[in-house]
Amino acid sequence: MSRTILDQARIHPAIRDRIGRNHADLVGAVQAAVAANPLVVVGMAMNPFPRKARRILDQLGTPYTYLEYGSYLGQWRRRNALKMWTGWPTFPMIFVHGVLIGGTSELEQLIARGEFPAMLSALRLAE
Repeated sequence: MSRTILDQARIHPAIRDRIGRNHADLVGAVQAAVAANPLVVVGMAMNPFPRKARRILDQLGTPYTYLEYGSYLGQWRRRNALKMWTGWPTFPMIFVHGVLIGGTSELEQLIARGEFPAMLSALRLAE
């Protein structure tokens, strides 16, 4: 899979550092959580989809780390840095063993296809 990203040669040198620092603290916090925890859900307040994903995981008895950043009314610029980092356009962002699996719909599809339980088995063995 390839994703089109503006080539660094097409970015003026005077702004490259600014682009690299754009909400780097938030991206770094999520990267650290993803590296330290087997299952991470990144969401936002007031959005029903992160809540639904968490409910599904709770029903499965699956432990996870939840990170929440703002709501529809705030921190959207900061969350945008996460979208740019992952390429994933919506919340939640669900990571299993450091791999972005998508959001709530993708979680439901993995469960329906029987793939998620295998991921959970590997998760429980790693604990």
